[in-house]
Amino acid sequence: FQMKSENKKTIWNTEEVPEGSEFDDTWDPREKPEYEISFKQHVGTEDVFFGMTGKDPSTACCEDIVIKIKLPETKYSDITLDIQDKVLDLRTPKKKLLLHLPYPVNSKEGRARFLSEEEILEVTLRLSRKLDFINFS
Repeated sequence: FQMKSENKKTIWNTEEVPEGSEFDDTWDPREKPEYEISFKQHVGTEDVFFGMTGKDPSTACCEDIVIKIKLPETKYSDITLDIQDKVLDLRTPKKKLLLHLPYPVNSKEGRARFLSEEEILEVTLRLSRKLDFINFS
């Protein structure tokens, strides 16, 4: 067994540590909010009526992931949101959510909106999978 690290005293390589583990804090007393994950795809009449592009309802044909997080008694200014390629980290004074995403996302492109009447944060992120250039060409 040979270590690939330059420093011989390291216990593990950075590749062995899962992404987002630096955000995980088991001692944080804040509760986890309710959330819902759904997928969204852009379809036109050629997809719905004629099936010309070969899209199906599976997640492989979806371009976006939508995460709806219920945040009762929260103001927009209290929300801290950090998005990495595979991790969503949300923190408020009363709630904390560390969510490992099912697919990698483009962390630079995305949008979040807070629906204050419903007390829901809606985060829409563009999926960034290896074979999407073939699926969506």
